[in-house]
Amino acid sequence: EVQLVESGGGLVQPGGSLTLSCVASGFTFSVNEMSWVRQAPGKDIEWVSIISTTGDYTDYADSVKGRFTISRDNAKRTLYLQMNTLKTEDTAVYFCATGRVYSASQIRNRGQGTQVTVSS
Repeated sequence: EVQLVESGGGLVQPGGSLTLSCVASGFTFSVNEMSWVRQAPGKDIEWVSIISTTGDYTDYADSVKGRFTISRDNAKRTLYLQMNTLKTEDTAVYFCATGRVYSASQIRNRGQGTQVTVSS
């Protein structure tokens, strides 16, 4: 059974930083591309970032490019999202998902999510 467990969310002031983690189990993590997506209140799921199996290829939504960094540690079966210079519009529940996910319809497996709230 695929399990994805996100953590690291919280309340942060604008301009602050957070690092999210996603621990994977139940599948071969190292051979799967991985993604982060988010869902703000009342809005559709939005793609945030993807990473290749080895981490040598990454891609970001324009809204987070230059501020967020995705990475992975295959030995620890863990996916990360370093978020810097956070903005109020980054407030959302963040999910990790298996595969290359650019839209909600592409999500096959995701975790329960971790809440990120950016507010002064």
